[in-house]
Amino acid sequence: MDTFIYNTPTKVYFGRGQENLVGEILAEYGAKKVLIHYGGSSAVKSGLIDKVRGLLEEQGIGYVLLGGVVPNPEIEKVREGIALCRKENVDFILAVGGGSVLDSAKDIANGAANPETDVWDFTLGKARPAGTLPKGAILTLAAAGSEMSDSCVISDRKSGVKRGYGSPYNRMNFAIENPELTYTVDAYQTACGAVDIAMHTIERYFCPGEDTYLTDGIAEAVIRSAMKAGQDAIADPCDYTARANMMWASSLAHNGLTQCGRSCKLVVHQLEHELSAMYPRIAHGAGLAALWCSWARYVYKSSMPRFLQYAHNVWNLDVDFEHPEKTVEKAIGLQEAYYRSIGMPTSLRELGVKPEDLEPLAEKCSRGKTVVLEGYKKLGYEEMLDIYKMAL
Repeated sequence: MDTFIYNTPTKVYFGRGQENLVGEILAEYGAKKVLIHYGGSSAVKSGLIDKVRGLLEEQGIGYVLLGGVVPNPEIEKVREGIALCRKENVDFILAVGGGSVLDSAKDIANGAANPETDVWDFTLGKARPAGTLPKGAILTLAAAGSEMSDSCVISDRKSGVKRGYGSPYNRMNFAIENPELTYTVDAYQTACGAVDIAMHTIERYFCPGEDTYLTDGIAEAVIRSAMKAGQDAIADPCDYTARANMMWASSLAHNGLTQCGRSCKLVVHQLEHELSAMYPRIAHGAGLAALWCSWARYVYKSSMPRFLQYAHNVWNLDVDFEHPEKTVEKAIGLQEAYYRSIGMPTSLRELGVKPEDLEPLAEKCSRGKTVVLEGYKKLGYEEMLDIYKMAL
């Protein structure tokens, strides 16, 4: 087991009606002027934004509104938020929505607190935030795990760049998680969420490391629970048990718990980021589903024992020790079948990806053939291109 530091400072308010506490919570933080940040019209139409406004008014807390966050949140909206925060002397950011809104809120908080730095430099790795505004979230979608992660993923549509950066300043101070607020999430987005949640831990599971059986057991439970909860929530959108387990899995899958003791890089996420940067209409979860099985088939012989453990502990398969590759292929096939069962793609062609775009995808993912993605099998430009081709 590798040496690690585990620190997850986000306070979670979980369960029915917890959003009703938001005014009291913000008052505890001493908030005077809050930026309420959200996505499209659903949070407004549902009455949630008006409820939040009323709860803040009851506490005498001022606020300004900024909606319009899109999937694959964009730097232009972040810059708009930073300018609004400075103009209105905002001292707290409240994100109301899913992962895209939360990531946009994180970047706004970092940019507003570091006025001397171009906020896009954080994403490019040219600078690191030296501080941030306090921030919290009310979740309306279980998927990205951004409510408890130290990651922030932002896109620049003009340059076609989509990248994430990690920082302790990306942690939310608190997250309000009421599963009932996800009842209206449609089947497709629920499926995308189930894929993304499980993938946050699946990718960590296949990072190098040994003797992590406790972490492995937690990870396997999160993966199985996320996949079951996704199926159940699609079958019955108002199944509280399914929505609750899916929401909690989302937070646990991406807060660092399921990687303790392992050297972690989310390789398939990197491959997918380039995909949804080039094709912004592709949902992140759908892109992951289209890529993962091809990645697994490409790399599994470099980590056969790990894949056999996954096959046995996650998919309950008996290991064929004479022909172990058959066991792994069966496990990958079962995961592929699961994706199909919830309406997810298992190839890039299903997402409208053009063959002529595969080389540019590999070029961007390898940063002009200069970057190698680490793991059981190292992936440079040629290997990335091979995986994209397999996934087509």
